[in-house]
Amino acid sequence: MEATGDRRRFTAAAAANVVGNAAKIAVEGAVGLAFGSVALLADAAHSVADLVGSLVVLVWGRSSFDQPDETHPHGHDRIEPLTALFVGAVLALLGLSLLFESVQRLFVFDPPAANPILLVALAFAIVDMYLVYRYTEYVNADIGSTALEALAIDCLNDIYTSMAAVVGVVGVLLGQPLLDSIAGGLVSLFVIYQGVEISRENIAYLTGAAASPKERAEITRTLYDHPNVEGVHDLTAFYDGAVLEVEVHVEVDGDMPFRRAHDVESMLVSRLRSLESVGDAHVHLDPSGIGEWKDQPEEH
Repeated sequence: MEATGDRRRFTAAAAANVVGNAAKIAVEGAVGLAFGSVALLADAAHSVADLVGSLVVLVWGRSSFDQPDETHPHGHDRIEPLTALFVGAVLALLGLSLLFESVQRLFVFDPPAANPILLVALAFAIVDMYLVYRYTEYVNADIGSTALEALAIDCLNDIYTSMAAVVGVVGVLLGQPLLDSIAGGLVSLFVIYQGVEISRENIAYLTGAAASPKERAEITRTLYDHPNVEGVHDLTAFYDGAVLEVEVHVEVDGDMPFRRAHDVESMLVSRLRSLESVGDAHVHLDPSGIGEWKDQPEEH
């Protein structure tokens, strides 16, 4: 019942992000096109990737509450980074296009129409994203989902880029239309940066990148926290989608009864799987002291 409730709240928060981003894009896009503001169009374009990301979390993120099935024994973890990689690439290309438009506006004087509606649209966008941010954080306080936390961070980024766009629009209203192009260019650079970072991170997930030294240390420490563990070696931790898969050999007393050894192994697997970064774990028990392993024992 608890998992069902978490899934329902997760879905509601993800759906709120979809609706919030769609509303922001519709308002800013329509006003930006109507008055020729590249700052508003850049800000709306930034939210296009957030909208797609929200849809990905809504559609695929709920699978984290499902048990592995026959067709996907390790779950569906690779689908999310694959889709996110596509989002990152589109975001980077979109940012480059908007940057080109902003630079072109600096040399080809085509100022946007000065109208207070531009500020009204930006005010709507900021309030919209703030409300979605607060709701997402409220829901995630109980769930602790990394996907929802990423959406909340995206909401804050949207607020910052909208504030940058405000500077450009105020410049237009004060008779300094070049500020619109400058603000649009700055927002475009942020869009490009975000697209590159999203792509880089998810390429690592899809290519089975190794765990970081900090993650390896956490895994090793978790194993050594068990009183029967005397050594850890041949630790392999790599990304299978957005979570780690762990394979490790653990040394215990060679005279330990078989049933007790089985219980220790099950407990170690359970402890590793409880780590936020770990999706699955495989533990092989070795009698301590024999030295038949490839790697040096892990320090703890």
